[in-house]
Amino acid sequence: MKKFLKIFGIVLGILLILLLAAPFLFKGSLEKMLKKTINENLNATVAWEELDLSLFRSFPDASLQLNNFNVLNKAPFAGDTLASGKSLKLDMGVMQLFKSKNLKIDAIHLDGAFINIKIDSLGNANYDIAIKDDAPAVNPEENANEEGFSFDLQEYEITNSRINYLDEASKTFLILTDVQHEGSGDFSQEISNLDTKTRALASFRIDSLKYLTKNQIALDAIFKLDLKNQKYTFLENEAKINELPLTFEGFVKVNETNNEVDLSFKTPSSDFKNFLAVIPEAYVKQINDVKTTGNFTVNGMIKGIVDSTHIPTMDIKVASNNASFKYPDLPKSVENITIDAELINETGLLADTYLNIPKLTFTIDNEPFEMQANIKNMTENALVDMEMKGVLNLANIKQVLPVEMEQNLSGIFRADLAAEFDMESVEKERYDKIDARGTASLTNFNYKDAGFKNEIKVSNANLALQPGVFTLRELNATTGSTDIKASGNIQNLIPFLMSKQDLKGRFAVQSNNFNVNDFMSSEEKTTSTNTSEEGKSAQKTTTSEGIKIPDFLDATLDFSAKKLVYDNIQLSDAKGTATIQNEAVSISNFTSDIFGGNIAFSGNISTKNEIPTFSVDLDLSKIDIDQSFENLEMFQFLVPIAKSLQGSLNTKFQLNGQLTNDFSPKLSTLAGNALAQIITAEVDPQQTPLLSTLGNKISFLDLDRLSLRDVSTNLTFNNGKIEVKPFRFDVKGIDVAVAGTHGLDKSIDYNLTFDVPAKYLGSDITKLMQNLSPKEANEMSVNLPIGLRGTFTNPQVSVDTQTAINTLTQQLLAKQKDKLINQGGDLLGGLLGGGTKKDSTKTSTNTGNNQQNTQQQQTTQTIKNVLGGLLGGKKKTDTTNTKSGN
Repeated sequence: MKKFLKIFGIVLGILLILLLAAPFLFKGSLEKMLKKTINENLNATVAWEELDLSLFRSFPDASLQLNNFNVLNKAPFAGDTLASGKSLKLDMGVMQLFKSKNLKIDAIHLDGAFINIKIDSLGNANYDIAIKDDAPAVNPEENANEEGFSFDLQEYEITNSRINYLDEASKTFLILTDVQHEGSGDFSQEISNLDTKTRALASFRIDSLKYLTKNQIALDAIFKLDLKNQKYTFLENEAKINELPLTFEGFVKVNETNNEVDLSFKTPSSDFKNFLAVIPEAYVKQINDVKTTGNFTVNGMIKGIVDSTHIPTMDIKVASNNASFKYPDLPKSVENITIDAELINETGLLADTYLNIPKLTFTIDNEPFEMQANIKNMTENALVDMEMKGVLNLANIKQVLPVEMEQNLSGIFRADLAAEFDMESVEKERYDKIDARGTASLTNFNYKDAGFKNEIKVSNANLALQPGVFTLRELNATTGSTDIKASGNIQNLIPFLMSKQDLKGRFAVQSNNFNVNDFMSSEEKTTSTNTSEEGKSAQKTTTSEGIKIPDFLDATLDFSAKKLVYDNIQLSDAKGTATIQNEAVSISNFTSDIFGGNIAFSGNISTKNEIPTFSVDLDLSKIDIDQSFENLEMFQFLVPIAKSLQGSLNTKFQLNGQLTNDFSPKLSTLAGNALAQIITAEVDPQQTPLLSTLGNKISFLDLDRLSLRDVSTNLTFNNGKIEVKPFRFDVKGIDVAVAGTHGLDKSIDYNLTFDVPAKYLGSDITKLMQNLSPKEANEMSVNLPIGLRGTFTNPQVSVDTQTAINTLTQQLLAKQKDKLINQGGDLLGGLLGGGTKKDSTKTSTNTGNNQQNTQQQQTTQTIKNVLGGLLGGKKKTDTTNTKSGN
């Protein structure tokens, strides 16, 4: 006995070792065999990143798990993903691992999957990938009729998955997300029961008509499976859409050329709480505590075939009569609720589906509201016929329902209107085909949105509708310090409301005070940074303000404002035309009073891209220089020297560039040109270091007495530099030429040329010119080049004295040479007042040349002495003795 137990123990140990080692010993060969089996049985490309084999995880079955797998279709859906997922686990008998045919699978577990089911317009299904019995086998020698897979399933499970279903023929689209589904049964029998549990979020539409949008659904059901005839029948079941309970009867059958449906459903009770259950739980809570009266029922029938031409006929009724409800923690109730709605298709043709709502009424605070509608031809060109009449206090919405709204609404909406139109006319803007009549109004409406800095308060808005014409009779609104009064015509009110088109129209807008700052919006941006040792992301939120032009407006505004405030600039009697389209505003014919003068403006601003941009033509006439410099930041960078001027100017700008969030120009991006004309201005050199330094450097330049008039120049903007085209002005008889550039960093690079009359240079120069005629002496001047570098706040002034000396010397010598030629060689000696005058008849040519050279040296030295004193150097009091030429 002991020997037997010892042998048994040894055998058992060997078996355990083999079981543990098997996945490693056979994994490679099993993976090759599995791929071979799949390729022989499926008309699809199957791949996975990793295969995991375990003999213990689902003992006594073996567990085969494929990680990160995908299944790609072949023709006629070539390249489409049929399925993919995080993991697919198959449980099967150990011996099944070594089979390539008649493979039997006991259980399937699918996690993190995407299942994409398509049926094209010809009826081809992308899930039909099993190689048919009559198809050529991969290996012709093998039995073509031998089966590939046998699903002896006991259970299956799908978790955390998504399922898409698209039938192009019937234009049916079903999306299930967050799918949690499990089922158990015996698939080895031709007829058996399948017990299932399902939870998911469902979106369902037929063509463009939506029936469900991410609604919570639940279904616990037992199905009778007739696998031979492919017929699936509802047995015991309970379903919920949101919290609305439903029960089903009937079956679904898959035929050779179509699918057959015969289903009916209903609410198991008629309590009005069933209606509240339809509303998503995110908006309505505490349903069990609501006090209700009246009834609410849903009854439906779907019967017929589904193929490329037909859908099932249907008759789905929703009804309630004289119902009411009240939440225990809310002050008001909704009463006199009547609902009569029916979705009908009597022919099985998709285009013949229609929705009829003969009556929908409710009352809040003794204010009734009612409507009726009929929508035909729903899937092609929907025909809408609707009427609406009543009063609705928007503030009552939160008084009767525990809805979580983004903002609190208030205001009274009144309507008495009727409309008849087709959606094709709406989408193609054929307003003559839209028949709308009646009136609508909104009073005491308050609205808060992130797109606006302040709450918008509409005291009243009145709208009149006539066929083809929608008239905004009156709109009075305020936000912040801004008031607005508007009227005009709306081209497309119904397209705007029904198909989310841009609101089009032309409006006259008036304002006593319009403050652009009231329309600043706060935008929050969140960034993540790794700060903790564990690598967790810490979030940091920053807030920036900006103005965003509404993307739903396609309108023209003829506006006028008695006072228009932009940043810290105030304009008076502003008027013009603004066209809003594609998140951009184009302004034309804008005029206003500003800075004691006038402004004319045209241009555009766009906020469509992340960085706003602008292009503008600006004409400022007779504006006060001091006020404009104080209030226009752009002036402080473009013309810093204007700080020293007091007077008026004209200027024209043609600029484009980027804007900051508050619509101020981003100066480094400016491009364009400008014309500036000083009409008249007095100069205060002490206001800018540049002028005061220049005045100190050049003693004869009295800037305190400078007065400018009719001075014009052109400026060009490019890459943060302002190039000033050459211009001239006069400083008490001194002509000044200016040209150069300065930067937005207040750097300067200017060249000035002073045309200085020689008579301003003092007595020494006067002596040099004493033998010139009065006219010649008065007209003689010298060009004095001056360079301005550094910055406006720390200027560097350089004076090119050598060029001035050479120029003046040449001018004097030229005059003197002419005298020598005409009057004799001794004239030069007398002019200079040195040496003994000689008889010209006895002077040789060589002696005359020596005298001329000596005189040139003396003249040059004298000019240096004069300019040195004028430019702030020490002026010499003793003149150098001149030598007579021998």
